[in-house]
Amino acid sequence: MYAAPPICPTRVFATYPEAWRVATAENEWIRTQPGRMPIGSFLEGPSFDRDGNLWCVDIPNGRILRVAPDGGFTIVAEYDGWPNGLKIHRDGRIFIADYKNGIMVVDPASGTVRPFLLRVGPERFRGVNDLFFSRDGDLFFTDQGLTGWQDPGGRLFRVRADGSVTCILDGIPSPNGLVMNLTEDTVYLAVTRANAVWRIPLMRDGTAAKVGTFIQMSGGAGPDGLALDAEGRLAVAHAGKGAVWLFDATGEPVLRIASCAGLHTTNVAFGGADGRALFITESGSGVILQADLETPGHTMFSHTLEGEA
Repeated sequence: MYAAPPICPTRVFATYPEAWRVATAENEWIRTQPGRMPIGSFLEGPSFDRDGNLWCVDIPNGRILRVAPDGGFTIVAEYDGWPNGLKIHRDGRIFIADYKNGIMVVDPASGTVRPFLLRVGPERFRGVNDLFFSRDGDLFFTDQGLTGWQDPGGRLFRVRADGSVTCILDGIPSPNGLVMNLTEDTVYLAVTRANAVWRIPLMRDGTAAKVGTFIQMSGGAGPDGLALDAEGRLAVAHAGKGAVWLFDATGEPVLRIASCAGLHTTNVAFGGADGRALFITESGSGVILQADLETPGHTMFSHTLEGEA
């Protein structure tokens, strides 16, 4: 449908210490996932704090990690959970989409992990996956579990700043990474088992309407993590394909960022001194890759000031 876009190379920014990759094939999270999951560790959820540290998670080992600008790893927390997605609040708190428990909050200074949202009413989640803060402080998150075309029961939730919780959309075959467009009237949602990125327009009352496919992909396992640049272009981590695709605001591919490691390109985050570097978790080999781009990432809620629109 489109000409092949130019290829952008990557390099290894940080390598997870081999001695810390201790999860075996009998680890409960690894054992209960379909297909052959990498053993040892599974890195996801990269997000930058204001000091330039990259935070991420190791799902099967239940760890919250901080990566210094020189690539050195620190285990900030290790607990009974399967942390999957990670985003940072403007006040510095670390929010975790924990597949085993629900939405959790980490104190970055002490490493204390506390529950934030474990259920909606009497109902537990199927397995939350990723999350995103809008500029007004609303928290959007996906409830994925083992959903797919055999059971399209995944959901997209919103927690408003006042604490109210709403299910925006259900009937999704594996909702995964998410991000909003520049005007924040639309959610882009990676729907992994449909191998697609959906566009979810939001009405003035916060409900969804005219939901449709924005990008139809092929091959690999499907889209996973998403990030937006300052021009509104969408970076899509294509798990199982060893690539991150950059699409313009109309959905046309403009760049293929090729992994120099394995095929498990799962999550992405913009960072670096000028925000023009894209950092990619390659979960199979336990490395974080870096690609140098021309356009910086769109400012995340973590880096805004109180009162900013």
